This record gives sequence, C-alpha cells and structure tokens, in this order.
Amino acid sequence: MITVKRLNRFLMLSTAPFVGIILCLLLLQQPLVISFTEPVEQFVPSNDIRSATEGIKSDLDTAKVLAESTSSSIQRTTELYNSTSKTMQSIANMTAAQAKKPEAVYNRRIQSKLGVPYEVVDSDRIRIELFKVNPGTYHGFAMKIKLKDPSAMQMALDDKPGSSQTTLQAVLRGGAVAGINAGGYAESGGKRYPLSTTVQDGKYVTGFHPSIKDLAFVGMNKEGKLIGGKYFSKYALDQQEPVFGATFVPMLMKNGKKTVIPSKWKNTPRRAPRTVIGNYKDDQLLILVIDGYNEKGSSGATLEELQHKLYTLGVQDAYNLDGGGSSSLVLNGKVVNEPSDGNLRKVPTHFLFYE
Repeated sequence: MITVKRLNRFLMLSTAPFVGIILCLLLLQQPLVISFTEPVEQFVPSNDIRSATEGIKSDLDTAKVLAESTSSSIQRTTELYNSTSKTMQSIANMTAAQAKKPEAVYNRRIQSKLGVPYEVVDSDRIRIELFKVNPGTYHGFAMKIKLKDPSAMQMALDDKPGSSQTTLQAVLRGGAVAGINAGGYAESGGKRYPLSTTVQDGKYVTGFHPSIKDLAFVGMNKEGKLIGGKYFSKYALDQQEPVFGATFVPMLMKNGKKTVIPSKWKNTPRRAPRTVIGNYKDDQLLILVIDGYNEKGSSGATLEELQHKLYTLGVQDAYNLDGGGSSSLVLNGKVVNEPSDGNLRKVPTHFLFYE
C-alpha cells in the first residue's frame, strides 16, 4: 500500500507541469477581449473638427481667389500708372516746348537786329554771342549773354584796398571766359579805389553812399538779374538784394524808355570809347564796347548815339560804365577791342563771366 501511494504521488508530481501546459494552451485558443473603461468617442474625430477643417479650407480657397484678383488689379493699376506717366511726360515735354517758343521768337528778334555772331561760347552755365557793331559813325562790339546759372557772372575786386588790374589779368586770374571793365574809380597816391557804392559778395566794400551827381549803381542780384539806378538810402538798395555791383554815370535806359542824359556827360567828352551794360525783357544781358582813338572827344560814340542804339535793340535798362582808356573786352583769353591807351588800363573792378 505504501508503495502504491508513493507511486501515485510521483506520477502526479511528474505529470503536473504537462497538465499545466495543456491547460494554458487550451486557454490561449480563446478570443482575446480588451475592454476600455473610457468612452471610445474621445479618440474619434468629432464633427466639430471636421467642420472647422472644412471652414479653413473654404477660407483658404477664398483667400486664393482674392489674392489672384488683387494681383490682377495691381497689374492693371501698374499698367495704367505707366501709361499715365508716359502721357503726362509727353504733355510736360510739349508744354516745355511751347513755353520755349516765345523765348525763341524773342531771341530771333534780338539777333535779327544784331546780325550773325562771329564767336560763340555755349555751356551749361552761360551762352555768349559776340557781334560787331559798325553803324558808320563809330565801331565796336556787342556781347549778348544768357546766364543759365546766376553764379556764371561775378565781379573781380582785389581784397587789398587801392589795388587794380587789367581786365585780361582779372580774367586769367579768375579763370573766366570773358570780362569787361566795370565801375569808375577815384585815384589817390597812385592807387585806384572803387567809386562810391560798391558791393562784393553781398557786402558793402566801403559802406553805402547815397547817389549824388547823377551816379548810378549797377550790379546783379541773387537771381542773376541786372539791377541798378539811383539809390538815396541803403534800405532802398538792400531791397534789391545785390550780390555785387559798382558805380558810374549816367543811367541810359529804364523800363524800355530813354532817360535824361545830364548835359555835362553829353559833351565831356562828346565822343569817347564806351562800355555799356543793359538787359532785355528775358534778362539776357547786352554789353556794348565801343572803340576810340583817345579821350579827347574826337572818336568813339556819344552817349546819345549809344542810347538810341540800345533803344532800337529793345534793351530795357542800361547803364554807362567807365569808358575812355578803361574800356576793355576780353573773350577766350584775347583782348577783343582796341584800348585807346594802346594797352589795357588797370582798374579796380571788372565784371567776369564763367563757363
């Protein structure tokens, strides 16, 4: 009995693992079921998300259409702008051309009276035309000048009081293309000082001097326009804003009309070499430099003759500058006129012109 019991125990212990394995295999053959304690719907896209996605897509489609429309509109606007710009530029060019016609017509009228220039200087700053003047009783030169830049005309005046130089020296030292003698002078101790009111760089050289004995100031203002006349107060001249200028006698034309020439200057001397400066309605300048053999009254031009010449040429304002042996005209480094002294006289002031 004992032996049988032991044998049964041994068999049970020996077979137990196999029985366990068989049971496990049987259990594994059953379907696996997984259960969730949380609601399954939270892991599935909701209808709200789908609607939002569809809304975004619709907005993007609308934005695309709007962008394409805007781009097309910008392109059309750009084309219209370019077309309008071309049209406006064409109108501006036409207007400019029309505006220049009266100027061109006026200039042709002036030149028809002066003749054909035999020497011309033309640059971005200035245009100079040189003519011969020979009405029979006298001869000389006319220089018509258009200042395209106001700074193209300046006045030469040495900083050292009493110093003087010839017009040629002033032209060469200043690097100018042309020059003429300017105002009168007073001589003292071998030195020559500018006569009466003189302005340089907008400042009075020796203070303001009221006009006396028919003296007239002539110069240029900030806009490059010729100014001048008799001034009895500094305030009156200041209103003209002179940049530079000098003084001599007499004034010959004012506003296109002849002025009264003092009898003293009609006959002392009657004929002489002369330098005159004037302007036209369009602010072009006209300079006359008349030759003569001496200052004794036997050669050259009278002031009345020059006044009449200026009137027939259509000059508006004109002023007589220092004449006699002082009259000088330099262009392109050459002395154009024939100085009555046989050579150029040294004077304190010169009007210079620059290319």
